[in-house]
This record gives sequence, C-alpha cells and structure tokens, in this order.
Amino acid sequence: MNICLASLLTAAAFTLVFPSRTAQAAAVVETLDIAPVWSAHPVGFCLLTGGGRQFAAFYDAERRMTVAERSLKSRKWTLHVLPETLGWDSHNYVTMAADRDGYLHLSGNMHGHPLKYFRTTKPWDASTFERVEAMVGTREARCTYPSFLLGKHDEMVFTYRDGGSGNGDQIYNIYDTKTRAWKRLIDKPLTDGEGLMNAYFAGPVKGPDGWFHVAWVWRDTGDCATNHDLSYARSSDLVHWETAAAAPLKLPIRLDEKTIVDPVPAGGGMINSNVRLSFDGQKRPVISYHKFDDKGFTQVYNARLEGSAWRIYQVSDWDWRWEFSGGGTIASQIGVEGVSPQGRGTLYQGYSHAKKGAGAWLLDEATMKPLRQAKRRQSVPTRVMKKRSEFEGMRVQVRAMLQLLKIQD
Repeated sequence: MNICLASLLTAAAFTLVFPSRTAQAAAVVETLDIAPVWSAHPVGFCLLTGGGRQFAAFYDAERRMTVAERSLKSRKWTLHVLPETLGWDSHNYVTMAADRDGYLHLSGNMHGHPLKYFRTTKPWDASTFERVEAMVGTREARCTYPSFLLGKHDEMVFTYRDGGSGNGDQIYNIYDTKTRAWKRLIDKPLTDGEGLMNAYFAGPVKGPDGWFHVAWVWRDTGDCATNHDLSYARSSDLVHWETAAAAPLKLPIRLDEKTIVDPVPAGGGMINSNVRLSFDGQKRPVISYHKFDDKGFTQVYNARLEGSAWRIYQVSDWDWRWEFSGGGTIASQIGVEGVSPQGRGTLYQGYSHAKKGAGAWLLDEATMKPLRQAKRRQSVPTRVMKKRSEFEGMRVQVRAMLQLLKIQD
C-alpha cells in the first residue's frame, strides 16, 4: 500500500506532490509538474485517483478546462482540453468524481449559469469526456456550487444551488449506473428561502455515526453581511431529514426555530465561507463559526450538540473586528477550522487571523475551553508552499488529498 498524495496548485503551475509515508515528517518525496495554469484570479481545481490512474481537472494558462491523466506507474501526463473556458469568477471551480463502473463525471465553471456537465464514454479514460446537456432537464438554468458525494449505499449524488444569492434552492440528483441516467433524489429542494433568502451549506457530511449532517446559514442578498441564523439538520439517507431533537422535517426546509442552532442576526459578523462541520471524540457534531461578541469584536465559537440541544462555546478572546460586506469573492481576514480529536480528552482547532497570525488551540473536550496554544498542523510541507514567482499578488493554492492506493506490480 502506498500513501498518496497532496496536490499543489501554484499561481503559475499545477504540481503534484508526494509526501513521505510518515505524515508527521511532512517531507517531500517527489513532485510532478503537470502544466501551467491560469493565475489572474484564484479558482479551485480537483484531483482524483482510481482504476490505477490519476486525474487532475483544472484550467490551463489560456483558461481552458483541462483534465490531465497518467498511469500511477508513469510520471508522464496526458492533457485533454474540454470545450469550456473559465469565466472571470473565483466561484467557477471544477469538480470531478468516478462512479462505481469507473466512468468519470465532471462539472464546474458555473456561477448562476446553465448546468455544465461532462461524462466519459469509457471507464477511467479522460480522453472520452463528452458534454452532457442535461442531467434531469429542469432547474438547471442557474447553477452554482456543484458537488459530488456518496449516498447511503455509496450511490453517486450530485448537488448544486439553483438560483442566486439570496434567492436559491439546493437540488439533489442521484445517478443510476445501469441506465447511466440521473433523477431527483428528493422531489423538492432541500431548503427554500421563500424568495427572501437562500442557504449556504457546510456538508452534507457523513459522520462517524453513519448519519449525514448539514449545517448552513441563511443569507438575504448578495451582500455577505446579510448572513444570519446558523442552522442544522441530519438524515440517515439524504431523503428523510430531522432536527437535532429527532423531530421530522418537512421538505423543503424553511427558516424555522426548530433547525436554528444560533440565531445570529444579519450584520452579526457571521459569514457563510467560515462555517465548519466536524465531530468530537464522542462523535457529537460540532459547528465552528465566528460572529461579533457583546463588545463588537469578532470571535470564534463552537456549537456542540449535547443530547438533543445545542450548547455554544466562545473559543477566542480577540480585540479586533472583521467588518466585511459586499458580493463576489471576499478576501478572508479570519479563517476557522473544525475541531478534531487530539487524544486524552482534548480537541485540536486551527485558525488564521489578519492581526494575530495563524495558530491553533488545544481544547478541553469536556468544557470546550482552550487549554493552551497548540502547534499548528502543517498538512503540506513548507518547501511546497514557497512561491515560484515574485510577481505582486501571486500566492500558492493547495488542493490536498490523502488516500491509500494499491498499485499493481
């Protein structure tokens, strides 16, 4: 078994990085350059491994959607350019997945645009990608945030937002490998802002308890300052949903006190891009986010489900306020990570702060209070994060993945 891999997207090149077997060492064993990429604005790429092959989906230096592939035994990449050009928007990331039979599925370059979806005609063969004009055929005119995930029985599920910021619904489709066709997983949207708002999600995440968990904030308009009401629901199958207190929810889910975790008001310092869903050592869901405290400063909070009720814990004690507003891509001044069990009744939680720098807390799992500052984990070696260009504004962007691969000799 070989441990593979971390992918590195720099501002000028797409590079594959192989770390050592010992994660703590974080040493680079090998790097593979893939191709020059577009660097005028950041946009997410995707890495996929399976069928004895590896695939990287990205936008090349001419903004063309591209899929690189190689055999795991080879260092040579073959590039396949798809008939799609990146829009001037950092929302337009590309995502990719493989179904049970090895056919590749790809979607991206959408921010309120008609569905853009490609599928291969042969398993594990990126040269056979073809555009598919529709999945289901309805509610596919204004798509954003495409995502592939696995359902209860490892079926392929595709979800996206239909509509715009402040007025959009979350749609779920499921794929039938026998007919090679999509249909609605649920016949109604998961959420409905009733024309007044829309939900921004963290998840669904399949937790250690086997349930699917999702957290979200409601947002009234394109202005990110209008986020409000941190909310939560769970499901055993992505079809039937319930509250934290196990009360059934009727779809679509609307703004309802039964799903609200923390009633943060609009303008309360909560932003959709900084909501994290994780689990503590007892498999309890924890939602991490930030909002303004009583003094108006921005603080990090953890909401944990204890029994059938949420308990909210303030983690930071900062004396600075991040005042954000506007639409589009917002430069983050504060970043918050979810919690992860550290052992012996403690949790690890990382953060970044425009004034305080990057750091981490070691939390007492029982009280959720910080015990001390912790050494920040580094998932990618320092050498890899070094910029290759001195051009002003250039930065390194990382898409990391760790997977056990069985490579045939």
